[in-house]
Amino acid sequence: MPYDKDQKLSPEESPENREGQGGNKPENRPQEEKYSFLQETIKQKPISGEKLIKQFARIAVYGVILGAFSCLGFFALKPWAENWFRGNPETVTIPEDEEPAEEDQAVEEEEEPAVPELNAKSYEEINESMYSLAQEAAAGIVTVSRAEQAADWNASATGLRTSVTGVITADNGQELLILADDALCGKEESWTVSFADGSEYTASLKCQDANSGFAVFSVAKADITETTWNQIKVSELGNSNLSRQGDTVIALGNMFGYDGGVGYGVISSCDHKETFYDGECDVLTTDIPASAEGTGALLNLDGEVIGMISASIWDANGSGTANAYAVSDIKSTIELLANGEQVPYAGIHGTTVTRTVQDSQGIPAGIYVIDVDPDSPAMQAGIQSGDVITQVNGREVGSILSYRQVLLDTEAGSQVRFVGQRQGADGYVEIKFNVTIGSKG
Repeated sequence: MPYDKDQKLSPEESPENREGQGGNKPENRPQEEKYSFLQETIKQKPISGEKLIKQFARIAVYGVILGAFSCLGFFALKPWAENWFRGNPETVTIPEDEEPAEEDQAVEEEEEPAVPELNAKSYEEINESMYSLAQEAAAGIVTVSRAEQAADWNASATGLRTSVTGVITADNGQELLILADDALCGKEESWTVSFADGSEYTASLKCQDANSGFAVFSVAKADITETTWNQIKVSELGNSNLSRQGDTVIALGNMFGYDGGVGYGVISSCDHKETFYDGECDVLTTDIPASAEGTGALLNLDGEVIGMISASIWDANGSGTANAYAVSDIKSTIELLANGEQVPYAGIHGTTVTRTVQDSQGIPAGIYVIDVDPDSPAMQAGIQSGDVITQVNGREVGSILSYRQVLLDTEAGSQVRFVGQRQGADGYVEIKFNVTIGSKG
């Protein structure tokens, strides 16, 4: 029978009266009617193309803004992060050089290169070639000056300031390390380093050895701009043992009393030495003019640094030419300074007792003590002029070079046993000393 929604039910047909008859009980109702609403399908309204484009545009704008803030945050936090997470600096290792074998020297002497025909044009070409080589090598040369002079416009403009030449010697991952004369150390706490591109950066003293007269300064790598990085380099330390009289050399630095000088010449002699307490160093003399306080770097034609020009070499001589410490003899010192370690110092000025002296004067083999530095560890231990040192730390020392090497193998602050001979009424007798190795920073 059709159902009319407006039809009124009789009292008997009402739900209340039919409940007792079981006609409208929940358990008797069809399941389809109870869950029929779950069978309906909900359809989403399709998104228009314009709205979709707007959503993509909104996401792109958010991405650009987020990327911009990320980049700004990265560059803002980069110096802090590099300083916080940089770790320990790498250990600097500078290999020592060996003397060339005698047979190699003989071959070099026998070879006679062909002499090309030269004229005035050739001289000009040679000068251009030399200058090109000097410019390339200058990327590893710097000027070190006192920090207060960086603000002195007149001193910076004229180059007539108190400065020394430095050589970029190593990169330990955190700093650029610069070898230079220690003449500027004094009571200063900060220095300025001028690189080849003219840029200036604040430098600090890494370590100093007042005995040999060298110091290593450092410039934080994080402070150096990319522009400067592209125009500088770490210099290569050559083998000065291969240098010979007559070799053509280039001098760069403050040899003439001003910054950035360049000079060409030849090695006039390799037969001289400069002595200091606990050691000595070969000297490469040149015919290149130099001022009384001139400093610089001496390079071979391969662009390698083979010597450090210093005013302290024969300072009382007044020769007026550039003389350089042979770099091979100071590489051990450079390595210690570059790693921030003190150079061991005892304070003995000595010389090797040669076979001739042994036979003619009866002096034992070893290191003859010429002088002892006042207030030095050697003097405090009781070593005197005229003593002959034969052993240091259990190792024989038959020459000043071997003595120097044994001393460099010890650490500042350690106590070392020195064994020697001292002349008495009945000849030489053995003596022993406990020397606490120091440093002269």
